[in-house]
Amino acid sequence: MTTKRPNGKVYLIGAGPGATDLITVRGARLLARADAVLYDALVTPEMLELCPQAEKIAVGKRSGQRSTAQDVINALLVESAGKHQLVVRLKGGDPMLFGRADEELTALEAAGIDVDIVPGITTAFAAAAATKQPLTKRGVARSVAFFTSSTAPEQADLSALPHTDTMIQYMGGREAIATAERMLAQGRNVDTPVVVIENCSRDNQHITRMTLAGLAHGLSQAHGPVLVMIGEALRMREHQALDGQQVLAPRVPA
Repeated sequence: MTTKRPNGKVYLIGAGPGATDLITVRGARLLARADAVLYDALVTPEMLELCPQAEKIAVGKRSGQRSTAQDVINALLVESAGKHQLVVRLKGGDPMLFGRADEELTALEAAGIDVDIVPGITTAFAAAAATKQPLTKRGVARSVAFFTSSTAPEQADLSALPHTDTMIQYMGGREAIATAERMLAQGRNVDTPVVVIENCSRDNQHITRMTLAGLAHGLSQAHGPVLVMIGEALRMREHQALDGQQVLAPRVPA
């Protein structure tokens, strides 16, 4: 009679915004011990060098590109836990913010598999650090909203957030233009500061500053993940250095 091998444990780990040294110490230690790592498209090759011993399974999702269905990812996690003692699901940013964590937790729990969460630095916080721009500011901004409308930008109801001081749009890109148009239509100041950051924390990081009116007239084509930050807290301080950031004036329609 054969005894069924007990399932291993799964860790949902936040890889952070991209730079290898921004993963938590706990996350790096678990990667170094992992038997299998299921990783997102935004996880860098340098990050995967932290787990040379592990079986690596790409399960990325990128807008406009071929992606792994969530049901397939869930099944792979359950299958991997049946074969390995320590399985890592490595996600860009933080697993609990726009990371489909609820679906994966539900699948693992239904299969009776032990699971734990290791938080990561979400891109908004890394972007605030990269731009030296706090998201809150005494007397100016005391509330922050994180949102994404990458799957259905026309359905994003920004009127539900009329008193939010700082707004952070994940997976911004083209969708951020529609966001700016709606915000202007709802009465937001045309000169509201906007900071757009592409490939946050990576060697090819690019930061652009503009106004809400400028954002409504378009963005340059991006070649990596884009985060858009909007609000008065993002207005540059008098003696703030640009550190290579690009400043764009509002575009005037022809």
